[in-house]
Order: sequence, then structure tokens, then C-alpha cells
Amino acid sequence: MPRSTFASNPKYFEAIMQLRPYDDAVFEFIENDIKRMKNDSIFISRVEKLKTGIDIYISSQKYARSLGQKMQRAFRDWTVLITKKFQTVSRLQSKDLYRATILFRKNEERRVSED
Repeated sequence: MPRSTFASNPKYFEAIMQLRPYDDAVFEFIENDIKRMKNDSIFISRVEKLKTGIDIYISSQKYARSLGQKMQRAFRDWTVLITKKFQTVSRLQSKDLYRATILFRKNEERRVSED
């Protein structure tokens, strides 16, 4: 059962997973992990392809944060940065609601030029 009436909307999201740059193996890891959950309240609401990578909109912030940590353990040459942005105040519970952004960036090897 969804947490709220908003969560039943197919466009609803609480977190954005940003892959910079796009990588097939990482994207498949995310898709397979969400399918494995077998939970109706956790889904990908949309995927945006950008010039620099890809944005994946996920319905559960808590799940997206834990997925970021799983991905960091699975892909050692990538780094994770988790940030949050104020969205609104819940009218029912009078709590601040935030949207999370999980940036998953590939480490680039920097070459030092020898002069």
C-alpha cells in the first residue's frame, strides 16, 4: 500500500539518481535491484537522458539512498555524493519534506604532465 496518495501517481518521485557518465552496467544494476525488491511503492517514474549522463527518478528516497551505498560497494571506481533539497512542508504532519539527489560519478584518472 502506498505511503500517500502522491505515491500512487506514476510521475511521483522523492529522489533523483544521476549517473555521470552513462554506463550500461550501472544502469542494469539499478533496474535489476528495483525489480528484485518486488515492492509496489518503489519504482522508476522516469528516465531523462542528458548530454553528460542520465537522470533516474525514483519513488522512494530511503531506498535510493541505500541503493547509492550498495552501488558504491559494487563499483569501486565510482563515487557517490548524496544531497537533499527542501521541497515543501507537509500539511498533515507539519514536517519539512526534502527531495534527495544521489550523484554517482566515475572517477577520472588525472594524468600529471611532467615538464
